[in-house]
Formats: sequence, C-alpha cells, structure tokens
Amino acid sequence: MILETDRLALREVTHADLDFLAEMMADPEVMRYYPKVNTRDEVREWIGRQFTRYAEHGHGIWLVLDRHAGHPVGRCGLAIQQVDDVPEPEIGYMIHRPFWRRGYATEAALGVRRWAFEVKGLERVISLVRPENLPSQGVARKLGMTPERETEFFGLRHLVFAVRRADVNQAMARG
Repeated sequence: MILETDRLALREVTHADLDFLAEMMADPEVMRYYPKVNTRDEVREWIGRQFTRYAEHGHGIWLVLDRHAGHPVGRCGLAIQQVDDVPEPEIGYMIHRPFWRRGYATEAALGVRRWAFEVKGLERVISLVRPENLPSQGVARKLGMTPERETEFFGLRHLVFAVRRADVNQAMARG
C-alpha cells in the first residue's frame, strides 16, 4: 500500500486490475469529460504508462480500494504532466460510477495531497479539470485548490487548479 485513509487504500496498479479499470474507463458517464472511452487494449497501455511513471518518478496513478470490502472503487494518484511545456505534479482522480457520491474522490485526493506534501516534499500540486466538469471542480476546491488559469491539454480546454503546501499549512493552523 502507498497510503491509507479512513475508508480507502491506494496501491500501484497491476495487470490483475485490468478488468476493473477497463470496465470503468469504458463507461461513457465516467469518461464524459475525456476525449473518448477507452478500449481494453488502451487501458492495458495506460497500465504500462503507470509502470513507467512508478519507475521514473516513484509515483503515478494508483488503484483506490475500499479498505473494508477490499474491492476497487477507482483510481487516484500523483502524475507528472507537461502543462504549457512545464512539468507539473497533478493529482488525478476517477471513481467508477457505482461508487459515486460517497466522497471517495475527495478522500483519496486529500490522501494524495498529504502524501505529495509530507512524503515527497512538494511545494505545489495541481489538478487539471475541464470547465464543464463541475463535480471534479468541487473535489479540487475541497483540496484547497483554486483555478489559476486555463490551458489546452490533450487538445481540450482545462482549468489549472493549484494549491501550495504553505496555503494548506496556514489553513490548518487557522483551524
């Protein structure tokens, strides 16, 4: 396990996770704000990209599991993205539709934010969110993120939400 929260555990994805990830990433509702749904082969390639991220950066997107039931509910993690030609540490999150509206995305992403600041020592993290994706904007705001600017990412308009470790520490100090 990479990290645990009250209800969730996050770990590196494996080839054994292909069935779950392929089902989630083929769901048109889950993928509504992405360019398209993914085929099983595309998800297999996505898993391979996570292995590369783990090897090169020591992190990537992880599988999110319900700690008590033991089954996967989504994916969340920290991936280095090229945003406007600058490498940026992005907290990405995706929860499968049967598990929506339970606070899993926020809980997992908060765990990743804490890990990014406390374990990796990062000063700032971002999330890339499509302007029309209001639920994901809500998660970003719960992470203490605010929109900095707009950018084009993979041919689509995105808002760059960001938060600095110092801002989180100040907010925690204020209670």
